[in-house]
Amino acid sequence: MNELLIELSEISPREFFGQQNEHIELLKKYFPKLKIVARGSKIRVFGDEEMLEEFDKRFSMLMDHFGKYNKLDENTIERVLTSESEEDYQTSKESGETIVHGISGKVIKAQTANQRKMVELSKKNDLVFAIGPAGTGKTYTGVALAVKALKEKQVKRIILTRPAVEAGENLGFLPGDLKEKLDPYMQPLYDALRDMIPHEKLEIFIEKGVIQIAPLAFMRGRTLDNAFVILDEAQNTTHAQMKMFLTRMGKNAKFIITGDPGQIDLPRRVISGLKEALLILKDVKGVGMVYLDDKDVIRHRLVKKIIAAYKEIEHNE
Repeated sequence: MNELLIELSEISPREFFGQQNEHIELLKKYFPKLKIVARGSKIRVFGDEEMLEEFDKRFSMLMDHFGKYNKLDENTIERVLTSESEEDYQTSKESGETIVHGISGKVIKAQTANQRKMVELSKKNDLVFAIGPAGTGKTYTGVALAVKALKEKQVKRIILTRPAVEAGENLGFLPGDLKEKLDPYMQPLYDALRDMIPHEKLEIFIEKGVIQIAPLAFMRGRTLDNAFVILDEAQNTTHAQMKMFLTRMGKNAKFIITGDPGQIDLPRRVISGLKEALLILKDVKGVGMVYLDDKDVIRHRLVKKIIAAYKEIEHNE
């Protein structure tokens, strides 16, 4: 009797095999002549060589599907096991405005007109500025676009960075080693990634450097190629930092720069590198710019009212 051994890598066996191995039980119904045993992250299959080849092909299709959508259910398994080709069971890439499928198949879409504009600009330009207040989804949409590019193998890595300047705080006063000091600054980027990539897979990507999250100062001297790079909170860059970052762009790279010029935490009389770059690059071909506003806020309904109230005070100053 022939044996086939398959090991799940970067996939949660619990989610892939289903509760109480219900997905394995379904596979057994479709392959009654094979003996299928699942333990831990490994699956052993015994039987006729020709039948094992068919099982291996179908199981690979299931793993590919799970890799894209982070979700598997009985209907999907049945479609995969009975379809002639991927086109027969996959959702069309162009259907709706889905950017990527997140945890448990969560559909992540561009939810507003300006977010959709951001997605379109990213398709047409290698450098995109997304400007707007808190809660407009600019960072979240950017991270979704980066995860999509990685999943579809358009890039080999994702690099997420922000200047480590926040509300007048100084890194030196925070407890812990460098990583522990920097993690609070990078938390919004981790939060977005955790929505889109399963925990085990995300840990492996970070460990292997496929996903890198680092402060802007760490970008100096690097050439960022085959990468999707997001500079977040760019309003807190200086002239020198922004110029340094923009000149890191290597071959096959996509850059998205997000920021809110209304929330600058730089010392007084220091010009924001973001504001300056928007003026300098506004007519450069290949650079896209989208301005999000309070109509794009997708947090709690009160956030819109808070932004409007502050805007009124700032206008009257």
